[in-house]
Amino acid sequence: MTTTEHSGSGDVSRSLELLWGLGDRPSRGPKPGLTLDRIVTTAVAVADAEGLGALSMRRVATDLGVGTMSLYRYVPGKAELLDLMLDKVAEFDADAHPDPAAGWRPAMEALAHASRRQYHRHPWLLQVDQARPLLGPNALDSLEYSVRALAGTGLTDREKIHVLVSFGGFLAGISRTELNSTLAEKRTGISDADFWQSQEPVLSKAMLSGRYPALAALDENTFAGDDSPVFELGLSALLDGFAALIAARTARTDAP
Repeated sequence: MTTTEHSGSGDVSRSLELLWGLGDRPSRGPKPGLTLDRIVTTAVAVADAEGLGALSMRRVATDLGVGTMSLYRYVPGKAELLDLMLDKVAEFDADAHPDPAAGWRPAMEALAHASRRQYHRHPWLLQVDQARPLLGPNALDSLEYSVRALAGTGLTDREKIHVLVSFGGFLAGISRTELNSTLAEKRTGISDADFWQSQEPVLSKAMLSGRYPALAALDENTFAGDDSPVFELGLSALLDGFAALIAARTARTDAP
């Protein structure tokens, strides 16, 4: 799954106005019942069902049963609409997560699983380059929770953000691997099992050649199963690494 869109690529000021409800209400007789939230919700539904390639102002207008020009009374264009979609799917329910004051690790674990579910519900997220994200209210709710979870860890404020960036990179990477595997099967009609089975004759000869002794010694079930253990192992190892960093910072703070 490759990047096809970029956050913040439109009129940043206008996107921020819309995200935070700072702009004027549309004029020139908007169609009754049409709202910015309905437009964004419909756009998310299109992307969820068919991917970002199917998303356009015309398509959203068609699904809403209005003329395309009606949408431009609410949002300048597709780039700004995408910014709104990103914040829409980032809706954060703090009540569904552990109290961050109870410990950073349970909070981070909950965030990880919620992020994984989000990527599976909205796979088009992985097509958006968010190197320059626009921070709307939902995104800031999540970030606020994350920073609160890391309070009292001994990390500097900058280190807290670096930890969260590393954390997000892992979650996006592992989710992209999982979804690419699923998409490959849908695209080709060939299951993962059949794909690897087709390579078995050549790989068997390669293993018998003596050139790859470490690989040849692996258990035959090494690559069997789904990706869930990969996610859990990677998450555990990453959090263990954060724990070691936090322990080091705490020891330094407590030193006489």
